[in-house]
Amino acid sequence: MTKPLDALDSLLSRAGDDDDLRERLVARPKETIEEEFGVSLAEGHAIHVHEESYTATHLVLPPRNRYTKEEREEARTGASSIAFLRKTMYDPAPPLRPHAPDGENGLAGADTGAALAAAGKESIRRGLDFLESAIDENGAWHCIRFNVADPSIPRHFERPAFITAYCVLALERCGDARAKAICASGRTYLADTVEYPGFWRYYRHLPQDLDSTTLASLAHGTHPWILLGRNVPRILANRDAEGRFMTWMLTEDEPDVVSRFRIEADPVVNANVIALLGDRPETRDAQRWLETMVSEGDLEGSSKWYPDAVAIYYAIARAMIRVRPALDRLGPVLADRVLGLRDGSGDFGNILRTAQALSVLHDTGGLESIDMKRQMERLITSQCEEGSWPELLAFGDQSLKWGAVGQIGHGSEAVTSAFCIEALERLVTSLRT
Repeated sequence: MTKPLDALDSLLSRAGDDDDLRERLVARPKETIEEEFGVSLAEGHAIHVHEESYTATHLVLPPRNRYTKEEREEARTGASSIAFLRKTMYDPAPPLRPHAPDGENGLAGADTGAALAAAGKESIRRGLDFLESAIDENGAWHCIRFNVADPSIPRHFERPAFITAYCVLALERCGDARAKAICASGRTYLADTVEYPGFWRYYRHLPQDLDSTTLASLAHGTHPWILLGRNVPRILANRDAEGRFMTWMLTEDEPDVVSRFRIEADPVVNANVIALLGDRPETRDAQRWLETMVSEGDLEGSSKWYPDAVAIYYAIARAMIRVRPALDRLGPVLADRVLGLRDGSGDFGNILRTAQALSVLHDTGGLESIDMKRQMERLITSQCEEGSWPELLAFGDQSLKWGAVGQIGHGSEAVTSAFCIEALERLVTSLRT
């Protein structure tokens, strides 16, 4: 059955009238929830059901905060403390590594669709080899924070949950068993970093945000807090007067470092919320807002964190396929918008943009409009010997222009590789058929 938005309330309401369901919930809560919603819940998370009576009342205390009072206070002022920032990042990161692609990469003689598909599968295998070496033992993906305007500013490693979720959602579309294992490890990391009742933040010195929260919730939908919609009421409360979802979850006891330049509504964040919550009355205003922007081609400057139009289209296409058929009419428009980004050679720019563009075209039925063999060859020949693709700007705030802060960018070889593997998987499937 389809999971309702208020899954927990729905389940409890049904149990009030269905004695069999009530008894099964008390006796076998986890198995019963899996049966009722047709899912497999995350392992290692126990569920207990307590039945109240007219003579017994149960109080459920939320879990203790993941951080102590002292740690929370330290985070409130952390943005102004270099020592705190260094504690919460993996400092320093190595210099940008020169990218040395293999060139042919086994393409000699691959002049048919079947031969190119086989070369694509081999490229995916090598990419997974690299990812297995790049992801840490806790399942966390790494990213590098750098300054776009001034490369001399030190680079920092970072491993926020956002990066893991962002890449898992791309890699999970690969059918390889090793890709599935990497994704499962990433979901473990997401469970280890979640804050009650189902929220995530990018840095400790930033408040919780809907971008991290929605991506992590999509990537780890089997976590009971997410499955039962424990985070939904607060997500729905974070809308502006026009029904658009706001990025930051600002509260009195959270860091307020972002409030000076807060983005009230970001198209990628809204697309991610729609992908998570689905086609509901509560998301219709946000859907209409996105549809208008895409239809009118009005994306310039619309996203602070994703200045690249391809990345915005990618997020909207992901929402489209998750809420079908509500946004299906956007498919042809998205395909036309992406096709319109090609240069005179028919290319989409750097290899990360290319990978995301190809995934959008796959999701919108537009792959037949391009030379798939050429794009497959480009992906394969851009891969390094050890299986990686280059570190490129994946996202970041490009609006800050003062002092040492500058224009912040985020990306890594692992991030680019996840999206290249996703695109290769899509092309392999299309060329084989």
